[in-house]
Amino acid sequence: MALKISLIAVALLIAAGLAFYLLTTSVTFSASDLPDHVPDAANGKTMFIAGGCAECHAVPAKACDSLDIEDETRLAGGRCLKTDVGAFYVPNISPDKESGIGGWSTLDFVNAMKRGVAPGGVHLYPAFPYTSYQRMRFEDVIDLKAYLDTLPPVRSAVLANDLRFPYNIRRGVGLFQRLYVDGKPFLPDPEASEAVNRGGYLVLGAGHCTECHSPRNALGGIIAGEAFAGAESPKGKGDAPNITPSEDGIGDWSAEDIAYFLETGSTPDFDVVGESMVPVQENMALLPPGDREAIAAFLKTLLPRPEPAKTP
Repeated sequence: MALKISLIAVALLIAAGLAFYLLTTSVTFSASDLPDHVPDAANGKTMFIAGGCAECHAVPAKACDSLDIEDETRLAGGRCLKTDVGAFYVPNISPDKESGIGGWSTLDFVNAMKRGVAPGGVHLYPAFPYTSYQRMRFEDVIDLKAYLDTLPPVRSAVLANDLRFPYNIRRGVGLFQRLYVDGKPFLPDPEASEAVNRGGYLVLGAGHCTECHSPRNALGGIIAGEAFAGAESPKGKGDAPNITPSEDGIGDWSAEDIAYFLETGSTPDFDVVGESMVPVQENMALLPPGDREAIAAFLKTLLPRPEPAKTP
């Protein structure tokens, strides 16, 4: 009887291991999925600005978690993001072939941005916001890679992530990706204006605004019913505010107020942007005026939501 129980236990363990292996196998695009597109580095720079790539990947001027940037074109990584699950160290995405992504193909880059998978089938942690970047069009991702290739290659040694169990089991990220990553681009609303759709594309895609301004569940996924209603900062310092048009959010801001804030950092009540929103706003100021107006137009269409209840 004991032998039978042992055999059943071993069989269940093997089945569980096989299921885990299959569910965590990386899902990627193939070369045939990519469009026939001539890269446009100028548009790639716009995506670079909208995505705030330098905010995370540029060499920090002081400590690894400093908001100050030494040179936004030197994407050698090294910045750290300290969270409740441990410390993430931002990788080098300069065109350096040894320590950066200079050896990556366009397909490699697309899979990282839209699937969260690095060359070799390695799962990327969602501290890299590919759950938003997946909504970008293939063409814009290809253009972004073309722009990154024009920047100076920088060799660097970045520390390995220091995460607590079970978050240090990278293969387990595949389960998260099964739930939250499908690689599908943003779908325009046929009933909305061109400006609103452009704003939605920037906010939900390259701008990844949802990532900071929305609360998350125990798995780290964004709670869809509370999106944009505000959340605790990932670093545990302050909060990302509610940006829905509600009483708890920016309901009394006009679209013009929002666009002006993105350009200047000044709020309608004569306050100024602060904390981690500073570099974001500075990037938004570099976008064409039409893009800032589009973002404002989209935010005004969001469903008004109250501030979510604080949870541990």
